Amino acid sequence: MKGPWVVAVTGASGAPYTVRLLEVMARNRVATHLIVSGHGWRILELESGLRSIDDLQKATGGDWTTFQVFDDTDRGAIPASGSAPTAGMVVCPCSMGTVSAIAQGSSRSLIERAADVHLKERRRLILVPRESPLSLIHLRNLTAVAEAGATVIPASPGFYHQPQSIGDLVDFVVQRVIDHMGLQIGLAPRWKGTA
Repeated sequence: MKGPWVVAVTGASGAPYTVRLLEVMARNRVATHLIVSGHGWRILELESGLRSIDDLQKATGGDWTTFQVFDDTDRGAIPASGSAPTAGMVVCPCSMGTVSAIAQGSSRSLIERAADVHLKERRRLILVPRESPLSLIHLRNLTAVAEAGATVIPASPGFYHQPQSIGDLVDFVVQRVIDHMGLQIGLAPRWKGTA
């Protein structure tokens, strides 16, 4: 389906993943509907020093001509409707509270409603949790969202590409997200096997 990608930011640790993903999307002019929860802003400030939408825009390259920003409290915004076409949705990072709400279909916020819409419309929904250790409740909720059609990509970088910086580790995870979005953008080295 044609349309923008909905990108949601929630209150799990992992702001560098968010910033890098949005930078890649902005630089490649990917149509984006952005929603940041209140707790998402708290993490962006704590981990990346970003306090406002202007700060986030500057940190991701500045060109947001393909971006539209929505308030997480506005459950009547465009991403809340199944009749509004989208290419899919990414929640990065995705808190376990958000996973729980999606698994239960509670839809208390725009982020939760948009995720619910993506599941019911059978569109791509990619969740990027960063939690450790995982409780049995977390595991059951992750199983429920996967059974409902979501793709779960834990923010767990690999090391076979011999990363030299935190940026290399961030790119490894963001590359996996971009791959599952179906975008042909290369950030991290690919596994080439051992012949």
